[in-house]
Amino acid sequence: MRRPRTVPLLLLLAFATCSREDMFVQDRAVPWGRFSLFPNQMTMQHPVPGTVARKAPDTAVPQPRRVSAEMVAHGREVFDINCAPCHGRSGDGHGMIVERGFPRPPSLFSEELRRADAEHIYDVITHGKGVMFSYADRVPPADRWAVIAYVRALQLTQSTPVAMLSDADKAHLQPETGR
Repeated sequence: MRRPRTVPLLLLLAFATCSREDMFVQDRAVPWGRFSLFPNQMTMQHPVPGTVARKAPDTAVPQPRRVSAEMVAHGREVFDINCAPCHGRSGDGHGMIVERGFPRPPSLFSEELRRADAEHIYDVITHGKGVMFSYADRVPPADRWAVIAYVRALQLTQSTPVAMLSDADKAHLQPETGR
């Protein structure tokens, strides 16, 4: 039994008559340009009345004049959640993601970061730097200052001379004897 050759020919004829003009040839919408699809001929449209913004713009918070113990404690919480995975809980740059092959961030105890002003660190948290992405959507502006206060406290733990410590703090440094 022989198949008719008309079926493939009919299919070929059907595909040959198809037109792609409905989606292929049309006006292109470019931002701030003209676009014939809308009544006002503009691509950028005003929001629908009653639209509520999903997130308020990131408003800068001025640097606090004083740093309190509560601010440092809150900075530690935010640091442990957002920064420690990369920078490590101690700030040495040996976080858990570094152990999994990601690039090692700089130690917070490096001379460059010790000398960096607080506004620079705030800017890095806000906009990112190098392989570090922005944390603006994760860390609110006021919390960024708290993180900076905690980072400064961490830095002091590595550079404060023993002579500046109180007697109680010095006692914690002395090795226990008599065991």
